[in-house]
Amino acid sequence: MEKQTYSELSLTGLLRFDGDEAQFFLHNQLSCDVAGLAPGHSTYGAYCTAKGRMLASFLLWQSQQSYFMQLPSLLCEPIQKLLAKFILRSKVKVSHASGDWSIIGVAGKDAGVLVQRAVGDAPQGVHEVIHTRSAMVIRLPGDRYEIIATRDNTAGILDTLSAGANRADPEHWEWLEIRAGIPAITPATQEAFVPQMVNLDLIGGVSFEKGCYPGQEIVARMHYRGTLKQRMYLASVAGTDSPIPGDKLYSATFGDQACGTIINAARAPDGGYDLLASIQIASAEQGGVRWKAPAGPALKILPLPYQS
Repeated sequence: MEKQTYSELSLTGLLRFDGDEAQFFLHNQLSCDVAGLAPGHSTYGAYCTAKGRMLASFLLWQSQQSYFMQLPSLLCEPIQKLLAKFILRSKVKVSHASGDWSIIGVAGKDAGVLVQRAVGDAPQGVHEVIHTRSAMVIRLPGDRYEIIATRDNTAGILDTLSAGANRADPEHWEWLEIRAGIPAITPATQEAFVPQMVNLDLIGGVSFEKGCYPGQEIVARMHYRGTLKQRMYLASVAGTDSPIPGDKLYSATFGDQACGTIINAARAPDGGYDLLASIQIASAEQGGVRWKAPAGPALKILPLPYQS
């Protein structure tokens, strides 16, 4: 049986929201249904500009009276500053919480057994969140768990995990996120996409029933009028050169004009790179999408693990 893996997610950060009006504030700023997010559950979501372009994608959950937003570390400080501008007199405090917690990803068949051994319990359903004495634990799509542990408890948890799993670098977790079809907006792709262009609506990150939030009108119009021409695809590319977020894609359908953009990429265990890319639907369906140039390396489109 293949051994489970664990990774310290050093490139992932946390923002924490506290205060009596934290839920109300976040509900009016984010694409997901914060008011309807039940305790003990997490959700994906986006923070957008007024034009509906994504500034960040994230995982959000509630812990007691606090909300935690997980996103790439490079975006923590700028997103904190942007959101803080809109707090005004609201009873909300946003803080950079990355220094207080360690984030550990655990993956593989029966990984829940290993998580339970390390922290005392493991969530059963996807997006379920539980609290133990030493950590918050979230179950994610694709036989994956995240342990968000206080710094004091991190060493002991890692010791337990190391006895039952192989240590992997953060890029391996990025590859697992890619294979699960979960996009991560980075500085290179900020303001490049509306949420539907990266499938956020397909993974529960957009509510079309809630009230206004920045960009809501454009996001809703694209949904209800059926004007979406670009979607996110899972793909692979051979070779040893690494695709980079923001790299352009080309196809015969669009000639010298780019038909898509790479969102995330990571080295695949069997060679080459797997990636998530937002591509014009017409180009993806016709095939022949290429990286970097019209005659560049060819992409192989792979099936996503959810309905597209």
